[in-house]
Amino acid sequence: MRKLSTQTALLAWTLVVAATLVLIGPVSNCAGANQTLDNLMTAYNGESNAHAKYLAYAEKADAEGYGKVASLFRATAKAEGIHMKNHAEVIRSLGGTPKADIELPEIKSTRANLEDALKGETYENTTMYKEFIDQAQKDGDMAAVRTFSFARSAEAEHAKLYQEALNNLAAWKGPKAEFYVCPTCGYTVEGKPAFTVCPVCGTAAKDYLMVS
Repeated sequence: MRKLSTQTALLAWTLVVAATLVLIGPVSNCAGANQTLDNLMTAYNGESNAHAKYLAYAEKADAEGYGKVASLFRATAKAEGIHMKNHAEVIRSLGGTPKADIELPEIKSTRANLEDALKGETYENTTMYKEFIDQAQKDGDMAAVRTFSFARSAEAEHAKLYQEALNNLAAWKGPKAEFYVCPTCGYTVEGKPAFTVCPVCGTAAKDYLMVS
């Protein structure tokens, strides 16, 4: 068998390595993209469960006569649905399929349900979404940064509303109330917005969705 010259062998090896890199791409980028996709799936599952849970909590609040609390739970459920949609779009753009495993918790008293909701929203705002945003920024995935940031800002406001309801629970008993939800980012306010554009995403306040 005729031996290849050193130069020819080196050239052949270089071509093999180059072809391999084209096929697999940079390893660090693949790892980062997979982590951000995993985070998106985690967030999608979390928002899906929150959406279902808050609707169940709204029914319990109605049954106990806390109409305004029920309205708040329905409004935040609407917001979580918006977050689900936003996350799903980015998941699909990365080649994934949005999946959720819905597991409703025990439905307790309205006060206990508010405490649970406050705990969940606080964790998402202060810990989960912060970490997910940091990872997405490292990966250079601005679409993921955007959907995580929208959700984080909305969850912070939800936590404030839940805390207000807990602090004034007796006053929240009675008829339902109107809350308004941004159709783009899920930012939620009680009553008609006092601003002209959403403070989070810039959507016109006139386009906010009324939930009661």
